[in-house]
This record gives sequence, C-alpha cells and structure tokens, in this order.
Amino acid sequence: MREVTETAPVELLVCTTCRRGLPIEDDTQRPGTVLHRALKQADLPSGVTLKAVECLSNCNQGCSIVLRGGPTRWTFVYENLNEIDHIETIVDGATKYLATGDGLVKWRERPEHFRKNCAARIPPIGA
Repeated sequence: MREVTETAPVELLVCTTCRRGLPIEDDTQRPGTVLHRALKQADLPSGVTLKAVECLSNCNQGCSIVLRGGPTRWTFVYENLNEIDHIETIVDGATKYLATGDGLVKWRERPEHFRKNCAARIPPIGA
C-alpha cells in the first residue's frame, strides 16, 4: 500500500451491480464486479477503504464509484469508468483525495477522467 499523509480515512465505494449497458447475466462477470475485484488487487494507499455497494442508481453511465471521507470532506461520484482501463486513474484520484482535508483536489490536479466524468459533488455534513 502507498503511504500518504492522511487527515481522515476515506471510503472508495464501487457499484458492483453495474453492467455498463451490456447484457451480462453472470453476476461475477459484471463490469462493476470486475472493477471492484481489480481495485482489490491495486496499490490503494493506506487510509483508503474499498467497499462494494449494490447499485448507485447511475446505471446508464458506465461503472460508477464514490469517494467520501468523514464529516469535513466533500463527496464525489464519478462515472463512465472502465473496469480494465481506469484502475490507475481511480488509484491516482483516491490518493489525491485522501491527501486533502476537505476532499477538494484542485481541478487541474485531478485525473483527466475525473475532471470530465463527475456525476455529483456533495457538500460535507454541516456545510
């Protein structure tokens, strides 16, 4: 695991029910499940907890993930992710998110895919 100076733990939620619009009947082969499995093997930084979730209700936008972390950070939902091509993008984005106190990574420092595929930005509790 990568070492990062962290302010609070971060959760990386992955929608495992995503089919990415494909007619896939085998649950173990759904793109969202494959993405979660690949991220389990990835070099996520310590302080980032990977969690599988069932359905983020963003079904028409490819695989989706959420980065959230405590009551002081903004939460982000990212979409149109590919279970093979975007593993390093997700690790990079999660690493940068973890290094912030408020979850706001400078726009130009975010992975390009994150800049163009943010489905939602949710303010911290109490903001």
